[in-house]
Amino acid sequence: MGIDISRNNERVGPAAQRRHSLGFLSNTVVSITHRLGHSAVFPRPALGPDGRPPVSKLLLPPEDNSETLPIKMSPPALISDFLPEFPLRRFPGPDHFQVLGFIAKGSYGPILRVKDIFKEKIYAVKVLPKSEIKKRGLLKQTKEEVIIQRQLKHPFIHNLQDCWQTKRHLFIMCDYCNVGDLYTYWLLKGKFGEEEVRLFAAELGSALGFLHDLGIIHRDVKMENVLLSDQGHLRLSDFGLSRRLKRGGKAFTICGTIQYMAPEVLSGGPYSHAADWWSLGVLLFSLVIGEFPVPAEPDHRTMLKKVKSFPYHVPKAFSSALIILLTELLCKNPAKRLRNLESFKMQAFFRGTSFDSLILQKTPVKSILELRTHPDWEAKAMRGLSLDNLDNFDCDKILHSPTTPTEPSPSLANMDLSPDPCKA
Repeated sequence: MGIDISRNNERVGPAAQRRHSLGFLSNTVVSITHRLGHSAVFPRPALGPDGRPPVSKLLLPPEDNSETLPIKMSPPALISDFLPEFPLRRFPGPDHFQVLGFIAKGSYGPILRVKDIFKEKIYAVKVLPKSEIKKRGLLKQTKEEVIIQRQLKHPFIHNLQDCWQTKRHLFIMCDYCNVGDLYTYWLLKGKFGEEEVRLFAAELGSALGFLHDLGIIHRDVKMENVLLSDQGHLRLSDFGLSRRLKRGGKAFTICGTIQYMAPEVLSGGPYSHAADWWSLGVLLFSLVIGEFPVPAEPDHRTMLKKVKSFPYHVPKAFSSALIILLTELLCKNPAKRLRNLESFKMQAFFRGTSFDSLILQKTPVKSILELRTHPDWEAKAMRGLSLDNLDNFDCDKILHSPTTPTEPSPSLANMDLSPDPCKA
């Protein structure tokens, strides 16, 4: 989910966090499991056979538990408004779903780590209070996100597995990526070599080409939204700002992450799918150089001035093929920019590179897997959020009071949570 920032001129936190959107993992700043059973945080339900509280009882809202209030007593408006995108059903019982704990604290509710016992797979499940979605005017946007994600079956795109509603909550279930995101590894490594970037570029370019062929613009391509498989390959995620946009169509909403926004987006449009290719150019530039071409500014007007004046020159130490690729992606005129997959594949930088997904994924990404065991990995993945912050996470208040807004995570306390949805 996302918001219009055209009226937001205030600084909203560290540069890496200045993202003006609220999608599936938008505010995920950690990838660790919370320690369960903390008496200061959780209620004390009946003990299980092992003498410990069942995890699902600790984390699920009581009105959504399969053993509590019948669904037929749910308020009709709070159900029908979310149909048909969110089918009505109870949360699966403990014989089907085992709630293992927290992945992170999102803007409106927790993101849980859940094991499907039948499939023996672990998923990430975002819990959203329906009253808060309606209060903030995000109903249409939330449904649009799900509509889009249901179309997306691609090897380099993070998959939506399921979504449903209970009496007062929405549940969105996606694949669980325990390796983390590309931003964490960039922080650890500093910069990547051309061979690594060639693979990353091919995988992300394939994902963008697939999206655009379906008439979808992502609008928030960035390292934090690139998750990693257990073999180190990329998965483009978070479609909270995405919208359906036909070829030749134009959008006007200023939204995204400010240091990745194309100049035509910063100026208020019109813009098209070419804006995603600019964002990819910023991402690749940052991977090889080790820093953003233009650091994030407090507002889109100041950022636009900087983007317009910045030359985007790549040091001559890099290959001419890489320099040409980045120059064409970071062309300030969208009509002249490299803006489709076919032109992307024909770049000299990809000479000898297959874009076949099976071939691209054949070999594990050694550098990513090595960094996964780096002693600083957890600290970088947490982005400054300490375990104490998680210990103080009021699970009872957030999960058991659907009418109470969820406080944003500490590192995002300055984020503008305006109720204005991304309307165009």
